[in-house]
Amino acid sequence: MTTLLQISAAIDRLTAKLGSAVSWAVLAMVMLGAFNALARYSSRFLGVNLSSNAFLEGQWYLFSLVFLFGAAEALRADKHVRVDVLYGRLSKRGKAGINLVGTVLFLVPFCIFGLITTFPWVAESWAVWEVSPDPGGLPRYPIKSALLVAFAWVLIQGLSEIVKALAIVLEPAPEPSDG
Repeated sequence: MTTLLQISAAIDRLTAKLGSAVSWAVLAMVMLGAFNALARYSSRFLGVNLSSNAFLEGQWYLFSLVFLFGAAEALRADKHVRVDVLYGRLSKRGKAGINLVGTVLFLVPFCIFGLITTFPWVAESWAVWEVSPDPGGLPRYPIKSALLVAFAWVLIQGLSEIVKALAIVLEPAPEPSDG
């Protein structure tokens, strides 16, 4: 189990670094959004179009990357949405059991399903070097590829969560003290 926990810790470190990188994408997205708004507003007065479809699409590409790549970091940091009716009242071992069951029964199959169903769509996009149908738009195949990367990374982080939950569930119960 020690080796698996070391691999899990390495996955967690990599996911945290990815999460940090994604935070910079938030800044870029906000700056690009502000530029787009100012450019559209200024274009009315200057009579020159300062914005473009590439800038608009770049903004939603960044949003997509933040959402997709932030998912693994949210899972690692335990900041994802959960139905918390009883969970908060459970012991550490009880919470680990719920996390283990949920990850094995729901997260892992969902990620595998996402990879299987998304792959042909992404492959087709690469086969034709798909670009936006809008004039001056961006290529679509790189952002579609981000779906595969995100599903794979959430799956990898899910495996890390399974290892950590198993370590808690399988750890020996503490010996009762003679008080």
